[in-house]
Amino acid sequence: MRLNCAIFDMDGTVLDSMQAWVDAIGHILTRRGITPPADLREITRPMNGMLLVDYLQREFLPGITGREITDEVGAYMEDFYSNRVQAKAGVKNFLSLLKMEGVQCYLATATHRELVRRAIAHAGLEPYFKGIITSGEVGKNKIDSPDIYEWAMKRMGGNKADTVVFEDALFAIRTAKKAGFRVAGVYDPDSEADQEEIRALSDYYITSFEELYQTEQR
Repeated sequence: MRLNCAIFDMDGTVLDSMQAWVDAIGHILTRRGITPPADLREITRPMNGMLLVDYLQREFLPGITGREITDEVGAYMEDFYSNRVQAKAGVKNFLSLLKMEGVQCYLATATHRELVRRAIAHAGLEPYFKGIITSGEVGKNKIDSPDIYEWAMKRMGGNKADTVVFEDALFAIRTAKKAGFRVAGVYDPDSEADQEEIRALSDYYITSFEELYQTEQR
């Protein structure tokens, strides 16, 4: 894999964190006596913060303000990102290798910037990224628009020929590919049901960063 610029999703791609978002939503519901639906993970996976709040209000919490929901989810995830989140196995070594080879790396995520900062600091990934851009800052989510990747690429001074997008979610991979980016699909158990299509769509497929790092070192 040859590249000058790399754009990484955060949750499920460089961090082992997807289940925590499901747990946060489940916590909000169960503390109010509501049983979360069995397919909660599949329903909420493509949603950014605004869509998630709208869904929870519409389906379960019509009497709760959006601010209350945001604050509760934020408090749960702030604790998780600040104290418990871990980088995926092999990620640090791979990012270190890219840095040594002069590859610029950027984070492009739906997660709020302050939570991103806490997460990558706790996971020890902060030194490897030139910058962060969020869906909230762009004003569009990955399911609808590739703008977050375009912005990240421009901030690094790259072009689509020398840039690779690293993503674990099928909807995001579809968006990046449709926009003409090369994509590295990253395996995450949260997307188990989508792996066949992710493999088919991606230019590269990463089962684990440990294996990729060992291959690059040979």
